[in-house]
Amino acid sequence: MKSDLPKVLHTIGGRSLLGHAIAAARALDPLHLAVVVRHERDRVAAHIQEFEPSCVIADQDAIKGTGRAVECGLDALPPELAGTVVVTYGDVPLLSGHTLRELVRAHEDGGYAATVVTAYVDNRSVVGADASEAELAITEINSGIYAFDGVQLRAALGKVTTANSQGEKYITDVLAIEREAGLQVGAFVLADIWQCEGVNDKIQLARLGAELNRRTVEQVMRDGAIVIDPATTWIDAEVSVGTDTVIHPNSQLLGATTVGARATIGPDTTLRDMEVGDDAHLLRTHAVLSVVGPGASVGPWVHLRPGTEIAADAVVGSFVEMRRAQTEVGQHIGPLAVVTEDVLPSTTAGDRAPGQGSLS
Repeated sequence: MKSDLPKVLHTIGGRSLLGHAIAAARALDPLHLAVVVRHERDRVAAHIQEFEPSCVIADQDAIKGTGRAVECGLDALPPELAGTVVVTYGDVPLLSGHTLRELVRAHEDGGYAATVVTAYVDNRSVVGADASEAELAITEINSGIYAFDGVQLRAALGKVTTANSQGEKYITDVLAIEREAGLQVGAFVLADIWQCEGVNDKIQLARLGAELNRRTVEQVMRDGAIVIDPATTWIDAEVSVGTDTVIHPNSQLLGATTVGARATIGPDTTLRDMEVGDDAHLLRTHAVLSVVGPGASVGPWVHLRPGTEIAADAVVGSFVEMRRAQTEVGQHIGPLAVVTEDVLPSTTAGDRAPGQGSLS
């Protein structure tokens, strides 16, 4: 990634790559959810605890490889663990919880010892170091996402060695070991190849971020909102938008923002961790960690700093900055003002001069 930030902590859609992976796994309602860490262990572990405190954090030792990572993850869980074990990666942010549920269903219905998620591609630019010419010609790829029988997985991992060109314990060797033991291995073919695409550099990060946003914006429209220009609208994964709300071009709804019904957002508006009520209007507004009540009108060229609360039906005029201030219901704030929590003019439109109030 050419970054001081660990890869899995880079973000798309307002959530880290690892956060997306945990959210997908959490959709299975698992008895145990473990994340195996090594690189920048403390930073990654701190992020896990913030995002999902119930996660078990397992440390991978000096032995390399995906097989060893899975082994370390299992070692952090109860030794009597049985049932289905799902293995995913921390850098495949478009993998969905629905896909994982379908994987588990196919795995258990088929009675397989292991089920691997595969996908078909036209060509492969990245291949395993130990691949043969015949293997390079295969267009069905192993995504690296699996469902295993937990008991059989433990037994097979005990037989995996590092006897390969990379000196690693490969999880793929489990499949060969189980087949040799006469156990059944199934394939779950993934039609949506985006869901198994990983992030290895900032170009892929941007590419998957754009695809995630496209899907998020489309879902917002399916849920009843109106997006005038999806190409210039960015909506984070945790944002909620009400029915018949209109989002104009060059707008961003970020973080945990919630917007009610029939609101108007934009153009040229950025909202982060905002609460916007029904029928509110925000035009060319930058707002963070604030509340805009139902029917309120804000903008253009307004900056709402954290802690600001615009009451129902209030009006905030042009070129206003508000800092931890609260308006009254129906109150008008005229243009060219900086309004703080210390001084809030209790005026209506027309009875205060532009710029009157608390200015800085």
